[in-house]
Parts: sequence; C-alpha cells; structure tokens
Amino acid sequence: MRTRLKICCIGSIDEARLAIMAGADAVGLVGAMPSGDGMISDERIAAIARIVPPPVASILLTSERRAETIADHVRRTRPAAVQIVHEIEPGESARLAMLIPHVRRIQVVHVEGPDALERRTAYMPHVDAFLLDSGRPGAAIPELGGTGRVHDWDVSAAFVKASTLPVFLAGGLDAGNAGAAIAHVRPFGLDLCSGLRSEGHLDPVKLDAFVKAVAEADRRTS
Repeated sequence: MRTRLKICCIGSIDEARLAIMAGADAVGLVGAMPSGDGMISDERIAAIARIVPPPVASILLTSERRAETIADHVRRTRPAAVQIVHEIEPGESARLAMLIPHVRRIQVVHVEGPDALERRTAYMPHVDAFLLDSGRPGAAIPELGGTGRVHDWDVSAAFVKASTLPVFLAGGLDAGNAGAAIAHVRPFGLDLCSGLRSEGHLDPVKLDAFVKAVAEADRRTS
C-alpha cells in the first residue's frame, strides 16, 4: 500500500501548488492556535482551499473544541476535511458528525504515553481518520502540533494495528526518518510541517528528498 502524504503548514497558493506538484495527497491549512508556527488567516485558508484540485484534499486544522464552533470554522473556510487538534469530548465529536456529515473529520490523538490507545474507541464511531502527533495539550501553553518532536512509535504502531480507520503519523518526521517510521508504524499516511521548511518557507529540496524517501520505503515494505 502506498503511504499517503499530507504536507502541513501550507502558507500560500504557491506553496500549495508546490506540494501538489511534488505528489502530496493532502495539504494542511493551520488556523489560529495557542502556539506553534504556520498559522494563517481564515481568509487565506479559504483562498487556498478553493484552488486545491480533487483528489488532493484541503484540510483545515482547527483548535476549536465545541462542535458548533468547529462546524462554523469549516463553513467559513470550506475545506475538504477538518483536523481537530484538541482531544475534544467524544460527545462533541458525535455532535460534529451530525453538523457536518459530508466533511471528513480527522481526530488528533497526542501520544504522550500508552494511554493514547484508550482514546481510540471513544472517537472511532464519529470520525473518518486519526492523526497521531507529539503535542502536549495539557501544557501551560498548549502544544497542539508542529513540535518537531518524535513520540513513542511503539504506541503509534499499536494504535495503527488496533484501528479500523486510517491513521496518519506526525511528529518530527523528515527525509532521514521517513523510512523507519513507515517500517515501524505502518501508518496510512505521514504528515509533516517543520521537517520540510527552511526560514519559514516550504523548501522544494527537502520536499523532493522526503517524497523520494517515502517512495523508497514503500518499495521496501511492499
């Protein structure tokens, strides 16, 4: 199975086109967050989402925590999918599925320890995919992605094995460790931001190296 590629922290139409030409299956558009890089305005998110051609997916990253406010964020920006970066209450996840049933919903689970596995069953009936990341939502200033840190891939591998839904892996990925991540975790897709950027911009050299590393890893594991 080919590993899907989600290129996150897209900041402009030009960056979106660069990622798509390189072979991205999805581009991540980061809304307001309590910390981290790559945030852009809702107006820019909407403008980028409009030019992303199917079957490539435009994905809004939202830090909203209630179903109504997440749905409103989606309506303002009109992405193909929404990535919920807080671990919201499962009841809110169920409510969101009713509010925006035709928008794919990706729930982030932050892998801070083995207890991440316990959150799979609560969300599974209400979402379309998971994304495992290295944030610290309980920190004084919550970290909800873009940390550049690798988490415990043993936990992620167990999560993937137990999940009936697609699972993306994020956190500290780059061309140097993409192959190891695919071999160890066997995720549906990889998601990365900081590993592909130089001086705040999407780096075409790093992007090309990453795409080639993933393709080579897929050949070895097929």
